[in-house]
Amino acid sequence: MTTTANEQATEQTIVRKDSPGAADGPRRPGRIRRIGLPYLLLLPALILELLVHLVPMAIGIVMSFKELTQFFIRDWDAAPWAGLDNYAMSVDFDAPVGEALLHSFLVTVAFTLLSVGLCWLIGTAAAIFMQDTFRGRGLLRALFLVPYALPVYAAVITWVFMFQHDNGLVNHVLHDQLHLTDKPSFWLIGDNSFYALLTVSVWKGWPFAFLIVMAGLQNVPRELYEAAALDGAGVWQQIRRITLPSLSAVNQVLVLVLFLWTFNDFNTPYVLFGKAAPEAADLVSVHIYQASFVTWNFGAGSAMSVLLLLFLLAVTGVYLAVTSRGRRPAGA
Repeated sequence: MTTTANEQATEQTIVRKDSPGAADGPRRPGRIRRIGLPYLLLLPALILELLVHLVPMAIGIVMSFKELTQFFIRDWDAAPWAGLDNYAMSVDFDAPVGEALLHSFLVTVAFTLLSVGLCWLIGTAAAIFMQDTFRGRGLLRALFLVPYALPVYAAVITWVFMFQHDNGLVNHVLHDQLHLTDKPSFWLIGDNSFYALLTVSVWKGWPFAFLIVMAGLQNVPRELYEAAALDGAGVWQQIRRITLPSLSAVNQVLVLVLFLWTFNDFNTPYVLFGKAAPEAADLVSVHIYQASFVTWNFGAGSAMSVLLLLFLLAVTGVYLAVTSRGRRPAGA
C-alpha cells in the first residue's frame, strides 16, 4: 500500500510538471521581458530618429505655407500665412521662379539617370570580373573601395584641383599629353560643368554598386556556371542567363538607393562649385539651397523641398510596384 501511494504521488507530480499551465505560468513574465527588451533598447534610437527627421520635416511643411522671408527670421510666427502661394509660384513654369526650378529639375533628372546607369554598369562589370581568382585580387578590391571610403569633402576638393584650367591634371592629360582638345577647357563653369559633376559622381558612386553586387554574387552557386559552360554557353550568355537574373532582387534595391542618393546629392555640387552652381549643373538640391539661404525666401524653399519629397515618394512607390509585380510568381 505504501509503494502504491508513493507511485501515485510521483505520477501526479510528473503530470503537474508536464502540464502547459504549470510550465508556462512562472516562465511567461520572463518570456515577455525577453521579447520586450530589444524594443526597449531601440526606443532611444527611435526617439532620436523622430526628433532628427520627422520634427524638422513637419516644421518645413508648416514653413512652406508661410511668407517666411528675411524680414521674419527673428520671429517666424509673425510671418503671414501664404496658403498655397509658394507652391503655385514654384510650379508656374511661365514665371522666372518656376522656369528656373523646372530647368533645375530637368538637369537633375538627366544627371541622375546617367550617374545611376554608369555606376551600376561599372560596379557590376567590376564585381563580375572580381569573381575569378587571381593574384592581387584582395588588393584590387580594397583599391576599388577607396573612392567610397574617402570623406566627401576630401574627395571632391581633390577633383576641384584636378579640374583647374591652367594647372589641373585633367587639362594636362587631355590637352598637353594626348592633344585631344585644341585648348585647355574650363571644367567648373559653362556646359562642361555638367560633365565634371557627372565624372565626380560616378567616381564616388560606382564602388558602392561594386560592393553590393559583389556581395550578391556570393549567393550564386558556382555549379550553375560550370553546368552552363559544359552546355556550351559563353561568358556573355552566362551573364545574361545566370548572373543578371540571380541579381534581380539585389539590383532592385541597389538602383533605388543610388537614385535617391544621387537625386538628393548636395555635398558634391556644393563642394565642387560653391554656393552658385553653373546653369548646366544646377541640381535641385543646390537650387533649393539658393532659394532658401541665398535669396532668404524660406517659404518658397520649403515649398520646393516638399514638392521634391512628393516627387521622390511617387517615383519610389511606382518603382517598387513595377519591380515587385515583375518578380511576383505567375500563380500568386
